Amino acid sequence: MTERKQRKDDYQRALTAYTQAMKQFRSGSLAEAAELLTAFIENFGSESEITDRAKTYLTLARGSRSKKTADLKTIDDYLLDGTLKINLGDYKGAVEVLEKAGNFKEKESRVNYLLAIAYCLAGESGTALDFLKKAIQKDGSLSVLARNEPDLEPLYEDKKFKLITRLI
Repeated sequence: MTERKQRKDDYQRALTAYTQAMKQFRSGSLAEAAELLTAFIENFGSESEITDRAKTYLTLARGSRSKKTADLKTIDDYLLDGTLKINLGDYKGAVEVLEKAGNFKEKESRVNYLLAIAYCLAGESGTALDFLKKAIQKDGSLSVLARNEPDLEPLYEDKKFKLITRLI
């Protein structure tokens, strides 16, 4: 088996494991989600883009999030707070927090990706696609994640979405 095929197979297994964990999370089975996310992080830690997101959801599933917006200091704090607001359906609040996170350049692709999700869930497809394009331009691996992201499902059939996610 070629190294490239092996890498693709590993990535596909990682996506499958992540999807199973997210199904548990979204159904409200937080203990099961935490268990699956922990196993995912241990088994697929080399998939950094998905692992970063899995760590955020693991923190949420464990209920260990105690920061208030005023306490946000690092990019990870902003990403975590934005993700929490998205999961609570507070898309406007998520956008506000994530726009402030734009001041941090080290994870700009993640900020744009989460902004794309927040805008998509808020029903603002055009803006969501603009942020998704920025995210993928900064980190091409996000295109695969976007094509498998349940929160972006409303965009799956959009021609612009298909074009953006196939940029690499």
